[in-house]
Formats: sequence, C-alpha cells, structure tokens
Amino acid sequence: MDETVAEFIKRTILKIPMTEMMTILKAWDFLPENQLQTVNFRQRKESLVQDLVLLCENKRASLRDAALLDIIYTQFHRHQKVWDVFQMSKEPGEDVDLFDMEQFKSSFEKILRRALKNVTVSFRDAEENAVWIRIAWGTQYRKPNQYKPVFVVYYSQTPYVFTSFCHLKSNTPLLSQALTVASNHHKIVKMDLRSRYLDSLKAIVFKQYNQLETKFKSDFHGGILAERKEPLRCLIKFSSPHLLEALKSLAPAGIADAPLSPLLTCIPNKGMNYFKIRDK
Repeated sequence: MDETVAEFIKRTILKIPMTEMMTILKAWDFLPENQLQTVNFRQRKESLVQDLVLLCENKRASLRDAALLDIIYTQFHRHQKVWDVFQMSKEPGEDVDLFDMEQFKSSFEKILRRALKNVTVSFRDAEENAVWIRIAWGTQYRKPNQYKPVFVVYYSQTPYVFTSFCHLKSNTPLLSQALTVASNHHKIVKMDLRSRYLDSLKAIVFKQYNQLETKFKSDFHGGILAERKEPLRCLIKFSSPHLLEALKSLAPAGIADAPLSPLLTCIPNKGMNYFKIRDK
C-alpha cells in the first residue's frame, strides 16, 4: 500500500468517533469482520489506528478504497457541512429519459478527466436513488489534494444537486458541466438555499406537505359542518421516494384530471415543501 494512501486512511480513521468506529468500518466493508474481531477497540485511539492501518496495508488498500471510507464518514457527519443547492432543467417540451446510474457515473468521470488530468472521482450509491460523489481536485502539475475534496449528492429522479464547499472555485463551471451533461440536462442554476441539514433539503422532493384552510362545501343541506363558519384546517401529506415521478403518473393512471393542478406541478419549480391552500 502506498504511503500516501496509508496516511489518508490514518487521518480518516482518526476523525471517526470511537462510538461510531465499528459501525463505519462495517459500512466500509473493506476489512473482514473476523479481522475486526481480532482488534482491541478498547485501547488508546492512536494504537487502534495503527492496528487498523496495518490491516489495510496487508490487504493492499487502494486510493479508491480510502476515498470510499471518507465518503462513508462524511455521510455519517453530513450535518457538519454547509450544502449548496443547484437545480437543473431540460429544454421546454423535452421528454424525460430513462436514467441509467452506471452510465451517469461513467459519463461524469470522463468529462472531468478529459478536462483535468489530476483529479480523483469516487462514487457510492445511497438510499432513494441517490449517489454520493467525492471529487479531489488537482492541477496541471499537482496531484489531487485528498484532504480538501468536494462532495456532491445527486438524486437521479429529481433535478436537484447538493454540493459541499469547493475550495477551487475555478473548477465549479467544470463540475456544473459534468453534472448537466451526464444527467441529460441543459442548464443548472444555484438556488437561494443553503443548509447544514441535507435531509431537510431533500424533503423538497421526497416529502410534500400542504396546509389546507378552507370552508366546508357540499351540495347536501344540513349536517354539523354545513353551519360551520370557521374554515377547516388540516394537513395533507404527499410522501414518496419518487414524488415527482408519482405526480406525473397521476393523470395517466386515472387518479387525477389532466392537466394537473398548479398546486402539484409547481413543486419542482418553487423548490418549496410547504404550501397553504385558502379560499379566494
């Protein structure tokens, strides 16, 4: 194992809290569980790190293996970063293509490597059709800096992309180009949203809440609600791992009239997950 890879793994393991050490190492799935059972996890952290790095050396860990460990650590500590939100769009009237995650990864990496020789790109699939991308930038004459990477989270069923802070601002246009081309979009814009809570931003797409505030209406006379003067207040929840795709299928499935109400179609455009419905 290369000395730079050993140092990279060492630094990453040192960042991991002891209470999460076993969980993250198991998620990494690089060191066999029977080997992990031979390690004394109650010793001082510095000694523990040396033992773990030695096991990695025996297995000849690669830079890709080390980068994957860093992605997993970052997934566990995603709230320690500030995430910017970008929205991609297609040409008006353009059909939605079937998405192939492997083709996206291949195209994304090729675009970056074609423009920049010294760059490290790593991927890890996550839940809800998301892919985590770790990019370590280099320059024409310098190898990639593994300690200042940029992380990208892309949900394949949506036009939204989340990125962590990029230390090399000059590479932001290249990153945007790789994202739009690989995902078959034509435009990408930065939204006025920043947060440390990636899950709450993800709710823009995967969880939709509508607050209803309207008076009871009915063709039938009588009843308790008919005489009610105060508006009804309730919460309507739309929830799906593929909310946008589910909304598109409402009309073809005969569940809703076409065209769909603007209350549903405005979700991706407004980037909001709370709406109020009131009488005019």
